[in-house]
Amino acid sequence: MEISPKYNPSEIENKWYQYWLSQKYFESTPDHRTPYTIVIPPPNVTGVLHMGHMLNNTIQDVLIRRARMQGFNACWVPGTDHASIATEAKVVKLLESQGIKKTDLTREDFLKHAWEWKEKYGGIILEQLKKLGASCDWNRTRFTMEPKLSEAVVDVFVDLHNKGLIYRGTKMVNWDPQGKTTLSDEEVIFRQVKDQLFYVKYVGVDFEGHLEVATARPETIAGDVAVCVNPNDERYSHLIGKKVRVPLINREVTIISDDYIEIEFGTGVLKVTPAHDIHDYEIGLKFNLPVIDTLNDDGTISEQGELFVGKDRFEARKLWVKDLTENDLLVKIEDYTHNVGFSERTDAVVEPKISTQWFLDMKKFMEKNPEVLSSVMNDEIKFYPEKLKNTYRHWIENIRDWNISRQLWWGHRIPAWYVPSGEFVVAHNIDAAFDKLVEKGITIDKNQITQDEDVLDTWFSSWLWPISVFDGFDKDNQTELDYYYPTNDLVTAPEIMFFWVARMIMAGYEYKKELPFKNVYYTGIVRDKQRRKMSKSLGNSPDPLDLIAQFGADAVRLGMLLCSPAGNDILFDESQIEQGRNFCNKIWNAFRLVHGFEAVDTEMRPYEKQGIELMQSRISAVLAENEAHFAAFKLSDALMNLYKLIWDDFCSVCLEVVKPAFGEKISVAAKQKTTAIFETLMKAIHPYMPFITEEIFQALNNGNPEKACTISDYPTALTQSSLNLDLPVAFVSEIRNIRSQKGLSPKEKLEVFVAKPSVEITTYKELIVKLSNIDLNFENTDSSNVVVFISGTSEVKVILNIEINKEEEIEKIQKDISYLEGFIQSVDKKLLNEKFVANAHPDVVAKEQQKKNDALTKIDNLKVQLESLK
Repeated sequence: MEISPKYNPSEIENKWYQYWLSQKYFESTPDHRTPYTIVIPPPNVTGVLHMGHMLNNTIQDVLIRRARMQGFNACWVPGTDHASIATEAKVVKLLESQGIKKTDLTREDFLKHAWEWKEKYGGIILEQLKKLGASCDWNRTRFTMEPKLSEAVVDVFVDLHNKGLIYRGTKMVNWDPQGKTTLSDEEVIFRQVKDQLFYVKYVGVDFEGHLEVATARPETIAGDVAVCVNPNDERYSHLIGKKVRVPLINREVTIISDDYIEIEFGTGVLKVTPAHDIHDYEIGLKFNLPVIDTLNDDGTISEQGELFVGKDRFEARKLWVKDLTENDLLVKIEDYTHNVGFSERTDAVVEPKISTQWFLDMKKFMEKNPEVLSSVMNDEIKFYPEKLKNTYRHWIENIRDWNISRQLWWGHRIPAWYVPSGEFVVAHNIDAAFDKLVEKGITIDKNQITQDEDVLDTWFSSWLWPISVFDGFDKDNQTELDYYYPTNDLVTAPEIMFFWVARMIMAGYEYKKELPFKNVYYTGIVRDKQRRKMSKSLGNSPDPLDLIAQFGADAVRLGMLLCSPAGNDILFDESQIEQGRNFCNKIWNAFRLVHGFEAVDTEMRPYEKQGIELMQSRISAVLAENEAHFAAFKLSDALMNLYKLIWDDFCSVCLEVVKPAFGEKISVAAKQKTTAIFETLMKAIHPYMPFITEEIFQALNNGNPEKACTISDYPTALTQSSLNLDLPVAFVSEIRNIRSQKGLSPKEKLEVFVAKPSVEITTYKELIVKLSNIDLNFENTDSSNVVVFISGTSEVKVILNIEINKEEEIEKIQKDISYLEGFIQSVDKKLLNEKFVANAHPDVVAKEQQKKNDALTKIDNLKVQLESLK
């Protein structure tokens, strides 16, 4: 078999992916095995692969591939979300480029264009995931607006309305003027904005002088229906009940009082504009004030705004300031920083707006399903990292009604049906609606019944995902749901904990009376080296497909996961991907070396046997440790263990031990065992690096393995050695360090004496000798020309055939000791800091303690060397 001198991922990735698909390795149907199920967080149908998708889906693929190899019936369900706001915006933009306005189309015509767009572009991201190696069951691909899933959404809406949990009401909502739709509270992103505070005169009607009102939004002054002060504010208590004129508008409004007003903020006087502020709205309800909405749905000034009608709200603000100044009604302007809400989808500044919408009564829902909170807090559903449980609890305990209606055409149309009188019923279809109307005593022709124009919030379909992807709302066929539900693990981002995770838990307990998944792994945000979130606008987000084309999918996967602790942000640097590529090359070169070994049918040499035994023991130790890492979702730690196992233990120790000297051959048994070890390593790291491992695994088996690597049995830990396996390797490392420090050639054989060798040194003597190029004597020496170090409990003396300048050597050792003592002091500052120990992750504390222990060991060695020089 001819082997390429360089690893070329482009030649093998598509080959093996198509092979896996053709063999149906990723497909799953219910059978006798225990299921392991993951449902993909459905990417928007508008989406293309970005770095966040790359991280999230690589983690899912690692979990599903490992489970498949462990014998579970692994089922990873892919799919896409219809993404109402984002998709409608894309379609509107496309139509505009063709000279077509949405307003010129009927709903049916617009939806034809939307479906055409979805069919053309909607599957792009799923095809891109295949390039990454995602082992989804593609036959199970679902779409949130496909017929069965749409039926489920309607069924749930009707059911919750019948239960009194969904209602239609008029209240203040979040309005996106660009998307021209309402938003839920979770879809509003607050950011600190530098703004201006305008101090405006409200001239008295029945008293001399004026009141100063501080506002950041002079463009809404036309909607003022009162001014309000704190009843305890002595500056204004005598004016309560009197009147002022609304600036430029000249409407007379009353001065009212309420404890809500902060005496210290601004001037202590608030303009009350119920149509444009939630707190003003509540004051308006309390005092039965009228509502004047000065803004149109698109954020322009309405007829009720009186001035600058049709102008954009921000342009109108400038014009208001200009006119207030010219009329001597503007006292001053101050810089002002405050939180402003932006649409999560369009990034437009969100407007509070009074509107009639559909809501899900969350307080009633939570009273009915208390497990939504308790299941997370008592770890029936485990969060990784655990600290996010408190964030979840805070949101649940302060939950507000969910505004579920959107003023769009693309989406699940609300199944509410109206008659000309304004009365309505909720029903699955027009026939059921007609029957309900008849039951209510309303006689009407069907053609007079109209359906609600609005669609449901996208998340109203996504919250059903773990149930609906298995057709769980089809009461006549529950086979798949009964088998696959609840799912096992969910991998998602913490920023959609409320949008999606919490709501799936709600749907799970409402409709299945149990949790929807057992574990939630929250990924961090992918940031650049400057800690900025990656985004197209900043130009700091590389195209994942370009990275795959340049470095290979395995290199990208490895580079991403080596630095991805659960819940913590990932500082991405292309050098990490280069590290992944270098690791692929290291594995490839190791394969070329092993493949090129010429074997002879002789007994295994002692050093071959020891090298293989040591490697087998190291594999068992790492696999055992990784079981704990996987159980705690420490996927990066498990990967680093495997990385070191292959690079350090296998390539730098095992292969160097068994590699025959020039002109010699390896024993047949040693080559077979080395090949078996290589196979085990490929299986162990396959979930992380599926392509190169399949290529090498197949080649090691001459292209005809019993099973493909991707469905082979995942290796498990065998009985571990009771010996300290790090000690012989550390012994070799010390010898190599001495050679380096003294400028000695690796080819020069050294005499080494150990008077009281440990069992590890005697057990692995031949291995140490082979790797160190030494004569190892288990006795003492009287030579004074030696370097001494400690290996475990043994004193090791290395005879040097060079003259040692004792004074220089002593001075150097003392400097090294001094440096290490300073290092230990810096570590102790952390370890003695109660706050650090209390707040840091236990792994971080353990690493700091290990640093200290390593430094102490080095000092002990240096002191022994120092003593030998005196």
